[in-house]
Amino acid sequence: MSGKEYQRGQMANALFTILLFLVFVLCALFSVLIGGKVYENINARAENTYQKDVALSYIANKVRQGDETGRVSLTEMAGISVLKLEQEIQDSVYMTLIYYQDGRLWELFTDEESGLGVGDGNEILECSPVSMEMEGRLLHIKTEMEGGGSLWLSLRSGGADDE
Repeated sequence: MSGKEYQRGQMANALFTILLFLVFVLCALFSVLIGGKVYENINARAENTYQKDVALSYIANKVRQGDETGRVSLTEMAGISVLKLEQEIQDSVYMTLIYYQDGRLWELFTDEESGLGVGDGNEILECSPVSMEMEGRLLHIKTEMEGGGSLWLSLRSGGADDE
C-alpha cells in the first residue's frame, strides 16, 4: 500500500467518524427539542386541569362544610353572583362569600353586620370563569373554559324543606 492510498484511507475514516458524530449530535438535538415540546404540552394540560378541578373542589368542600338548614344561598352583590354560606358562632352570624371576579376566585369571611362586600375578599386562585346556579336543593357550579368542568351538589340540609 502506497502512502497516498494510506492517507486517503485515513481521511475517509476521519470523515466517516465526523459524519457519524454529526448524526449523533443532530439526533440528540432533535430528541431534546421534541422532549421539550412534549413537556410543554403536558404542563399546559396539567395547568388547565388544575385550574378546573381545584376551583370546583374548593367550592364543593366549602359548601359541604357549611351545609346547614337554610344557610347556603346564591345571591347577587354589586352585579356579581355570590355563594353565601352562613354560620352562627357565639350568637353572631358570620358569612363566607365565594365569588368569581377579574379572573380569580375570591373568598370573604366576615360578620354579617361588618359592611364588607365583594371588593374586600381574599384571592383564592387565578382561574377561568366560574358560574354558579341554584335550582331548589341543587347547586350547579361550572368552569367556563375549553374542556371546562361542571359539578352538581345536592344540599343535604335542604333548607326550609327539611323543617
